This record gives sequence, structure tokens and C-alpha cells, in this order.
Amino acid sequence: MMRALWLAGLFAVHAQSVDALECAAVDFDGLRYTVCEVDATTDDLELFLFDDAGDPLGQFSTINRVLAPQNKRLAFAMNAGMYHEDRAPVGHYVEDGVEIMRVIDSAGPGNFGLLPNGVFCLRPGRADVFETKKFLAETRGCEDASQSGPMLVIDGALHPRFLEDGTSKYIRNGVGTSADGKRAVFAISDEPVNFHSFGRLFRDHLKTPNALYFDGKISRLYAPSLDRSDFGFSLGPIVGVVVADE
Repeated sequence: MMRALWLAGLFAVHAQSVDALECAAVDFDGLRYTVCEVDATTDDLELFLFDDAGDPLGQFSTINRVLAPQNKRLAFAMNAGMYHEDRAPVGHYVEDGVEIMRVIDSAGPGNFGLLPNGVFCLRPGRADVFETKKFLAETRGCEDASQSGPMLVIDGALHPRFLEDGTSKYIRNGVGTSADGKRAVFAISDEPVNFHSFGRLFRDHLKTPNALYFDGKISRLYAPSLDRSDFGFSLGPIVGVVVADE
């Protein structure tokens, strides 16, 4: 009953569905976000980076063109991890069981190196966010995986470096997952927010015990159920839900 009431409240505004996918506008602590919840047990959640020729896909529209001959399309997508100028991933990246980039477990510059960072891992019927050290300590067997950072929420606690009055504010996006791996909740801020506010969205409102920051400034969302398709320069890793094109 509580779960049903939570969903009703979360998606009362502008919500539409494709299969189990739900996207909605959400207000939390006076800040505006767009949230898409995926049922990892039923939705076809995938990562995308390069085409068959090894070129970056880069855009949501390009992925849709690749999917079209299979009579498929994206029902939702967003950028899914940090990347270099050539669009190669900064950290660990696996697609269709093939490792493209190894795990980076050392501290470094920028948000990616603000440890602890983490790995978003897709396996049959589930999606999980793991803190990187924990990920390395156990064999995961991810079919798809993308490393990014920093972690937003770690086993129910905010990242220790986040400041409530932090002055660094950007449009930010990320993902949180439930303890049982059935829920993957993606969020993008619709106005500049700091890390503390963004982390609290996942911990206190979306109720995900682990959440991972994907990026800021370049953050983009594709949500056709909300008539939204953000556009800009070419992206690196992208996560999306694939559905049959009816």
C-alpha cells in the first residue's frame, strides 16, 4: 500500500508510461527535477556508446536511427557517465558483456576522482549502483556497466564531501537503485543544484539507498512521453530503455 501511494504521489504530474517506464516532473525542497523510473525486471535497459564502425553514437536521434531497422526505439535515455574529448569513457565501461574500459579505483581530478565513486551495473532482471571498492571486491558479471562519480548516496548516507551550502550549482543528472535491484530511478535537475541537494533527492525522496552522479553542465534527457528531447554536442555513454516501435 505504501509503495502504491508513493508512486501515485511521485507521478501525479505530467506522468505517462511506456511498458513499466514512468517519467514525471518532481518538486523537492523547492527545486525542480524530471524523474524517470525503470522497472529493471521488465524494461529493456541498455547502455550505448559506439556504433558498429567504432564511431560514437553521441545523440539520442542517432541511437533511434540504429534501432529503427530492428523495429525498435528509445522510450527514455540520458547521458550515463563521464568521457574524454573523443567520447571514450573515463572509467569502467562494459557493453553487451565486452569490457571497453577497465575500472579506475584511484583518486584524481574533477568530480570523477572525488572518491568514493561508483559503477552502474546492469544484469538480467536487475540494475545496481555499487561503490567502486565494493564493486571490485566481488565478481559482478555485468552485461552493461558504466563508472562515474562521485557517488551521491552510499548505503543510505550522503557522500561525505557534500556540503549543504555548497556553492557549485549546475544542471546535474544521475541514477539511484533499490536494494533488490528492481528499481532504477534516473533524475535530471531542471535548474542548477548543488551535490547535497541532488543527493538528498535520491536518498530522501526517491528512497534509493545507493545513487551515482552521471554528470553536470552537459546533462541531457530524452523522454518522449514528456515531449522532451534535449540536444547538444555529442555525448559519450548513454543509457536508455528500448521498446518495440509500434
